[in-house]
Amino acid sequence: MYCLIVQSTWLSPRRWLNLQEYQSKKLMQDSGVAVQRFFVADTASEALEAAKRLNAREIVLKAQILAGGRGKGVFDSGLKGGVHLTKDPAVVGDLANKMLGFNLTTKQTPQEGVKVKTVMVAEALDISRETYFAILMDRSCNGPVMVGSPQGGMDIEEVADKSPELIFKEVIDIFQGVQDEQALRMAANLGFKGPLQTQAADQIKRLYDLFLKVDATQVEVNPFGETPQGQVVCFDAKINFDDNAEFRQKAVFAMDDMSESDPTEMQAAKWDLKYIGLDGNIACFVNGAGLAMATCDIIDLHGGKPANFLDLGGGVKERQVYEAFKLLTADPKVEAILVNIFGGIVNCAIIANGITKACRELELKVPLVVRLEGEAPLWKFITFATGV
Repeated sequence: MYCLIVQSTWLSPRRWLNLQEYQSKKLMQDSGVAVQRFFVADTASEALEAAKRLNAREIVLKAQILAGGRGKGVFDSGLKGGVHLTKDPAVVGDLANKMLGFNLTTKQTPQEGVKVKTVMVAEALDISRETYFAILMDRSCNGPVMVGSPQGGMDIEEVADKSPELIFKEVIDIFQGVQDEQALRMAANLGFKGPLQTQAADQIKRLYDLFLKVDATQVEVNPFGETPQGQVVCFDAKINFDDNAEFRQKAVFAMDDMSESDPTEMQAAKWDLKYIGLDGNIACFVNGAGLAMATCDIIDLHGGKPANFLDLGGGVKERQVYEAFKLLTADPKVEAILVNIFGGIVNCAIIANGITKACRELELKVPLVVRLEGEAPLWKFITFATGV
């Protein structure tokens, strides 16, 4: 069974915005949210200098890649772990020298790993208590909702399953914003007391300001913790953005890190095509995410293996069809192409014209099976096979 999660944007399908950890921290920092002091370095000498400038009791060095599990990852330089703690600034340069320019392999990276081009040098802070806090859009509430739990630093779904009484929610009036009493109540529910409650409430309001400022659909802080020195700090955060707001969030979207993206997926995104490479040899060319997943399942059911997931979406143009075929035929693993189009959301004539143009100009060398089905007068049911 092929279950793929893709973005379903009707008019303009695009890839998700990817930000490195330091970029998310910078957005929070710019909004007055308390985060660890940090610097970013591209060379070992810059990392060493950054460690000295921090003048911290303890330093954490983190490899910056778009994958989880960095702490347990392995570099092809032989270094184990993409996250290191040290009290000696001089060690930072040596560690960075074994990270930068080398591939880091984790459970979430390709087998060959991902090359590390940047490291974050940050102040390491002790955490005396961890909580969970998030702001997200909730359709059932017609707007943003705060969600929190005194049980942080762990999977929030697990907390909700085992201890639902420890999950607290506050519905936010989109016109009035977070009220002082709401922020204080949430801080109290998270277990903050005395001056820390006031400090946490202030951070909650600042996080909501960030949520609005960057057109986020979710700001999740885990852990939202306190230190032995009496500070409330956002130690780690995940920010999801509304892609439809790209036109007014140009500075945010300009930070999109595409260096680790699959080149084929990037090329597909340029033509508003949703493409995900798979391991099989039968290329799929489909419109609609549901039909595309069903097509992958059918291929698998009959003993084949899909080479990709390709969703044309609605409103497709002839040039997009042509470019889609270029992507499919460029994959050396592809030994056949299956086109499965439902004409309810696309003109089958456009698809047919794009296919014939691609077959002529790209000199198709593999078998091609096409199924077009539509209900409008100009759309016809066409099934044909061609190729060697």
